Amino acid sequence: MSSIVIQARPYGISVWLREAVSIAVASLAIALLAQVSIPIGPVPITGQTLAVLGAAWTLGRLRGTTAVAFYLAWGAFGLPVFAGGTAGFVVFAGPTGGYLAGFLVAAYAVGAASDSLAGRNWSRNPAVIAAAVSMGTAIIYAVGATLLARFVGWDRVVAVGIAPFLPGDALKIGLLAAVLPALASARPRA
Repeated sequence: MSSIVIQARPYGISVWLREAVSIAVASLAIALLAQVSIPIGPVPITGQTLAVLGAAWTLGRLRGTTAVAFYLAWGAFGLPVFAGGTAGFVVFAGPTGGYLAGFLVAAYAVGAASDSLAGRNWSRNPAVIAAAVSMGTAIIYAVGATLLARFVGWDRVVAVGIAPFLPGDALKIGLLAAVLPALASARPRA
């Protein structure tokens, strides 16, 4: 009589651990780059968008959005991870709250774009990456400026909440377009 041995594929803990670590590292990167901050008014220039959009493209929709959600939760519950070391739910009600909310929406959109191109040559194309992260940046501006208008008025929202960030965000988009193609192989497999 012969016997059949069924061996389970080693999918469990090692895959879960790798995904958890990638999400945690991305959340930590967002928190660290939030501390690279230039205060210029009610909304500072920070490195957060670089980390948010990079994590979304590299990790994809689910993992990238989860990384941003963890970052936002850390700050909401009191860890000083937001720009300038701020924390708490009150930050979401302030001038920067819309930008923080925009991070989550942008991560979902950029991650979805990345997922739709995963495994194809387009996912390594700098122009495609630049277009996707530009879309994410526009989403952050739209959500952020909408809430910022409560504090500065619609007549000043572009001058205060968008225009000062354009040069820095153009540099961030260029940097991501240059670096992310090399990180395509680091993307966690579904």
